[in-house]
Amino acid sequence: MKFIKYLAIGVLFGIVMTKSEAISWFRIQEMFRFESFHMYGIIGTAVILGALMTAGIKRIHLRNMSGDEIKFQPKSFSIPRYLLGGIVFGLGWALTGACPGPMFTLLGHGIWSIILVIVSAILGTYAYGILRPRLPH
Repeated sequence: MKFIKYLAIGVLFGIVMTKSEAISWFRIQEMFRFESFHMYGIIGTAVILGALMTAGIKRIHLRNMSGDEIKFQPKSFSIPRYLLGGIVFGLGWALTGACPGPMFTLLGHGIWSIILVIVSAILGTYAYGILRPRLPH
């Protein structure tokens, strides 16, 4: 019965993605062409909300569903690493018109061609896992 919580959150996420038009290929192309502020507004809102929630989690020492305190591990900042990762992610996003969250929302809408994108994303993640020890970090 635990999965019901996750299913409800996923459905809510899908509704928000749909209503905000974040799954629209046309909206994403407008963003990459700098023709519309719509997607930048959604992304900016998500960044601000994420920062506020992270600060709140740290401040009140929130616990996860298992009862363990949520802790954030510091990461080293590497410009080449994030630059390369951002370029690859951005190219994939521009070519497919979807980032990871909306991919599954599109699948839920019955856009079956997105399965190719999902499989490609999984294979890319798997390839990164194999190549990670050989990559500069």
